[in-house]
Amino acid sequence: MIGAPGTAPAIGVIGAGAWGTALAQMLASDGRPVALWAREESLVATINHERRNPTYLPGAELAETITATTDLATMATLPVLLWVTPAQFLGQVLSGLPDYAGDLVLCAKGIEAGSGRLMAEVAHAAAPAAHVAVLSGPTFAHEVAAGLPTAVTLACSGGETQWQRLAPAVARPTFRPYYSADVIGAEIGGAVKNVLAIACGVVDGLGLGQNARAALISRGFAEMQRFGLAMGAQAETLAGLSGLGDLVLTCSSASSRNFSLGKALGEGQSASEALSGRNTVAEGAYTAPVLADLARQKEIAMPLVDAVVTLVRGQAPARDVVASLLARPLRAERPLG
Repeated sequence: MIGAPGTAPAIGVIGAGAWGTALAQMLASDGRPVALWAREESLVATINHERRNPTYLPGAELAETITATTDLATMATLPVLLWVTPAQFLGQVLSGLPDYAGDLVLCAKGIEAGSGRLMAEVAHAAAPAAHVAVLSGPTFAHEVAAGLPTAVTLACSGGETQWQRLAPAVARPTFRPYYSADVIGAEIGGAVKNVLAIACGVVDGLGLGQNARAALISRGFAEMQRFGLAMGAQAETLAGLSGLGDLVLTCSSASSRNFSLGKALGEGQSASEALSGRNTVAEGAYTAPVLADLARQKEIAMPLVDAVVTLVRGQAPARDVVASLLARPLRAERPLG
């Protein structure tokens, strides 16, 4: 049973990592009850009894109206679920709720390895009756949990009708969603920026300077645009919060899991060393190979993404990969070139 009689939550969060816990904290900031699902019973007990999540969001004192549970079936009774499990586990966990017919807001960013499907495609296959939306944008979990001002894209497959249901459920005084009907664009922005953030981390780890990082962000954005437009995304979505906005944030701070992974690679750690021993998932490491494969199939040039694949597969040291990029033939700068 989630919540006491008369206080049953209308919204739940699936996944109690840093981002899921931060979203639950934000949603509970005005006193509304929120259900938070986690797989680990020990974590559920800690959240419910100590009001903290020391593993994934240390330092945050969690609201009393957050109720954690391991009972996935109970979560299915809620009309709105924010799904925040890592991208590669979305289908596996969601298969436990095949008949869910409420609003399913996808908050994980990535492309499914093996299938090449975006998260909305995975969700539609696992829970075909659900009304899918995507929440994406420039968000660090610890800032959202602390109530610092944040703006995101909320892309709704059900159009404005779904938006009218979801906006009041998700918006809070310091958490502002902006409407979009471009689910594909919101998903691609979030997936591609994770890969590019690894590249920016490498630049930082190698000490290549701010000029190099700015160049990488702008050229990376060109790659995001090329791929996104080929996949049916809208240019304005890619230039908005869930595309360029998220790219700038994630490529500029070690608070990003993907940036910190790239920095470790740039500092000389092997891919296996950099990926091991992490409590959190750097989604870009899993997205990069499948993104590169999709780009090749569509004959889209994404040299920065290819470089990240080389790095996460341990095929060459960071300095050699950067040298290879700098040795590419000189050419004109085109808007999407």
